[in-house]
Amino acid sequence: MTERTGHCLCGAVRFRLSADPVAARVCWCRDCQHLSANGTVNMLVPTAALDVDGQTSEYTSTADSGNTMRRRFCPTCGAHLFANSSGRPQFTVVRVGALDDPSSVQPTMNIWTSRAPTWACLDAALEQVEKQPVPPPSAKPA
Repeated sequence: MTERTGHCLCGAVRFRLSADPVAARVCWCRDCQHLSANGTVNMLVPTAALDVDGQTSEYTSTADSGNTMRRRFCPTCGAHLFANSSGRPQFTVVRVGALDDPSSVQPTMNIWTSRAPTWACLDAALEQVEKQPVPPPSAKPA
C-alpha cells in the first residue's frame, strides 16, 4: 500500500489516501468533459481510506450511467476533487490530477469512449470501453 496525498489548486482542501486504488481510468463521459474540457483521469478508492482536511462544496446530478453522482470541489478555487456514485457508495472517485504525485497512479482503461470527441487522444495501450465498465471484483458490493 502506498500512501498518497493531494490538494486543490489553492491548497484550501487537502487529502490523504491510506489505500491503493481499486481502479484507475480515463473517463470520457460528457460530465467529465464538462468538468475538464477533456477526459479525466480518475481512481476509485475505498471511501474509508480517504481523509479530507478542509471544506468542500458539492453538486449532485445524474450521470450517463443512470447513477446519482455527488461531486465535491473546493469552494474557493473550484477545483473538482471527489465524486461518489449511488451505484458504489463504498467507494470514492478521486481526480488523479489533484494528487501531489499524479504519476503514482497508472490508468488501465479509457471508459465512455463512445462519448469521446473525434479529436480525443486515446492511449491505444489502454483497454477501450464504450460505456460504463463492469466493476472490478473488489468494487462489487458485498
